[in-house]
Amino acid sequence: MRIVRRPLAPAETDYELVWLCVTVAGLGLAAGWLALGLPWPRCIFLGLTGHPCVTCGASRSAIAFFHGNFLTALRWNPLVFAGLCALSIFDAYAFAVVTTRAPRLRIISSSSTPKNLFRALLVLSLLANWLYLLSQPAGLF
Repeated sequence: MRIVRRPLAPAETDYELVWLCVTVAGLGLAAGWLALGLPWPRCIFLGLTGHPCVTCGASRSAIAFFHGNFLTALRWNPLVFAGLCALSIFDAYAFAVVTTRAPRLRIISSSSTPKNLFRALLVLSLLANWLYLLSQPAGLF
């Protein structure tokens, strides 16, 4: 696995621009949803089982994160907090390379080992996050 820095090819998809637009649009939709006072999403899994799902607390974690209450966001859902941190870093990188037309970072892999390792780490992260949420006091979610 190698990370290379290179300019975009003439017909290459500008993933930084695409994902920056997706995240900005998602943030705008979420802010609009809350500003209009629309109902909070309900967790079907929590309603059926009485136990939190892997993403329970994600909305509250995101709201705390965007208000700058990082410790509260981490407590609500550590995996969502980590994802929002990573997404913020990516968005800053994407904004910088899109506006300056700088060369882009690309990961080049000739084997499936890094992809399999990433998948295993993702599954372990989901399980660890779920165990954390299940260990929280009953009625928190």
